[in-house]
Amino acid sequence: MLFWAGNSIAGRAMAGLAPPMTLTFWRWLLASLLVAPFAWPHLKQDAPELLRRWPIVLLLSLTGVASFGALLYWGLESTTALNSLLMQAAIPPLILLFAFALLRERTGPGALLGVALSLAGVVIVISKGRPWSLLSLHLNPGDGIILIGVILYAGYSLLLRRRPTVHPLSLLWITFLLATLFTAPLFGLELAQGRHFAVTPGGLAGVAYIVIFPSFLAYLCFNRGVELIGSARAGQYMHLMPVFGAILAVTLLGEPFHGYHAAGVLLIAAGIGATSWAARRANEKGPRVAEPLPEPSDRQI
Repeated sequence: MLFWAGNSIAGRAMAGLAPPMTLTFWRWLLASLLVAPFAWPHLKQDAPELLRRWPIVLLLSLTGVASFGALLYWGLESTTALNSLLMQAAIPPLILLFAFALLRERTGPGALLGVALSLAGVVIVISKGRPWSLLSLHLNPGDGIILIGVILYAGYSLLLRRRPTVHPLSLLWITFLLATLFTAPLFGLELAQGRHFAVTPGGLAGVAYIVIFPSFLAYLCFNRGVELIGSARAGQYMHLMPVFGAILAVTLLGEPFHGYHAAGVLLIAAGIGATSWAARRANEKGPRVAEPLPEPSDRQI
């Protein structure tokens, strides 16, 4: 979560140096090259399963890798890193909402209250403390773009439950490679429009950070976390992103922290508390049906 918080900071800092699709293309191309030597020993064994489950592999790459990254960088051209981080705090309650709506998973009143409070916090942030402005749609376009990405990423987190049974590095590499292919036409379109990456020491350092930390290490850790504890519990850790991100945005980018940000943080924190309380109560009442954990093997990290 710390690395992903830094991704929003880096994306905002590079808004004037790299067009969003250009940055997304180079991110996934370089990340796939970085992962390839580590994934290669496992790909021969995993290739049949990846081919057999190709629809879910395509969806994972499209929703959580290619689209989310591109929409995040696009939105950061016209909104702040702090706003983007607070909106990403809506991912955990959206996962619960999707699980209920699509998979008919039972959701208790405490969890539903948590969803409502967290989403209210996001509304406060994107409306700058004036929720009634939503009626006239006078919103920052960057906030709306990132909100679409947040919805897609919640879907990705849910789809991870249906991921192929392969080594984590194999799944990481194939989703990165597909994301590169998905974003290549949009990268070419930006080049045709005369929008180029400004090669500067700061820009190169930003790309290096994005490739290594938010791409390779963060996705590897998150995918493994979902494998071990399930998407709902793993998704709750995303609430740490606004905490890390607020500190980084204020200290590194000098972004102002407004009263509506504080109100949004309090509502999101209340949503976390309600969800956590509901989870503890459910555990106290007895074991629930959980996602099965994989049998330990020497192919797991």
